[in-house]
Amino acid sequence: MFTEYKEVDKVEVVTQYNLIQVRTATIVQKDGKEIARSFHRHLVQPGQDLSGEDPKVVAIANAVHTPEIIAAFAEKRAADLAAIGLAEGV
Repeated sequence: MFTEYKEVDKVEVVTQYNLIQVRTATIVQKDGKEIARSFHRHLVQPGQDLSGEDPKVVAIANAVHTPEIIAAFAEKRAADLAAIGLAEGV
C-alpha cells in the first residue's frame, strides 16, 4: 500500500528582514518503507498572512516578525517597487 505525506523539515531565518525560508518534504512510502522524497521551498515575508502555514513556521514568524521588522520590510519593498516603476499591489 502506498502512502504520501508532507512535513516541514527545514526552517531558516535569513536577511536583515527576517525572511523565513521553509522547506517541505513530500514523502512516499510503500508498505511503511520510504521509496521517494521530494522537496518544495517557499518564503514567508514579514507581514504576510500566516493562515495555512505549519504551526512551527507560525511560531517562528510571530517571534521574529516584530512590528519594527514588518515596517522596515514594507518600506524596503515600496522603495524597490518604486525604483523599477511599479506600485504596491501590482
